[in-house]
Amino acid sequence: MATMTEAPKRRALGKGLESLLPRVQPKEAEAPSAEAKESGKPREIPVGEIDRSPYQTRTRFDEAQLVELAASISATGVVQPIVVRPHAGGRFQLIAGERRWLASQRAGKETIPAIVRHVSDEQAMEMTIVENLQRTDLNPMEQARAYERLGREFQLTQEQMAKRTGKDRASVSNFLRLLRLPQGVQGQVESGELTFGHARALLPLEDAEAIQKAAQKVTALSMSVRQAEGYVQGLLNPEKKKADGEQKEKPVDPNVKEIQTQLQRSLGMKVRVEDRRGRGRVIIEYGRLEEFDRLLEMLNVKG
Repeated sequence: MATMTEAPKRRALGKGLESLLPRVQPKEAEAPSAEAKESGKPREIPVGEIDRSPYQTRTRFDEAQLVELAASISATGVVQPIVVRPHAGGRFQLIAGERRWLASQRAGKETIPAIVRHVSDEQAMEMTIVENLQRTDLNPMEQARAYERLGREFQLTQEQMAKRTGKDRASVSNFLRLLRLPQGVQGQVESGELTFGHARALLPLEDAEAIQKAAQKVTALSMSVRQAEGYVQGLLNPEKKKADGEQKEKPVDPNVKEIQTQLQRSLGMKVRVEDRRGRGRVIIEYGRLEEFDRLLEMLNVKG
């Protein structure tokens, strides 16, 4: 892979992680080395000789899922090898598979099957970030920061990031917008106190203080996403909210209400009378076809 200054000339990468893992090819004039022969083949590596990737974008791991995975590894072993690269001092550095590596340690495994790749720092960073984004268990803020880093480190457009990760461009854009939230609200999203939908509902406010206050209100009242959207729109358009409220609270004419009650008793159905200065409409609601047929008979209408 080319350097960052040559990024525009780099070949396009596929959606799968495998497309980001270049195999070591021996020169035609030389016999394949033992290292080249093993390229792409898993081998057992001591778990204690593996270091965490400095490019890892994940910050949280579900404890219950780790325990469950450790139990599975104890019973059946690691089904899918992790991916590592040679590191200083004869050690290895993770590229993909941190959960399996952590769970293997918990399961008391001394070694773990791993595929060794000889890649640069830049390649390792891109592979780690893309591999994480292709997973579904990252929280929204982890995904947002991963996209931001991918764009910043490799000067990628949102369209290019979408192609690399197999996502649509709108999703990439929505995640990146979360980074506009105040740090405190980002923490609420990261902890799960606010969902991705709640976070998106808060973004139109723009002002950091307004967003924080709205987030506190949303969590305090346990609002749904739809309720949060309505609350935010009310903050953005207070005059419209006031007008809607006045319209809802407009008293019903006692005479109209009395006629409505009489019609409901006579028909045995729910009736709503809407009157505006002597003009309006009568709405009759029926719950079954039998009620509709009875209404036609009462109105002397032949079906």
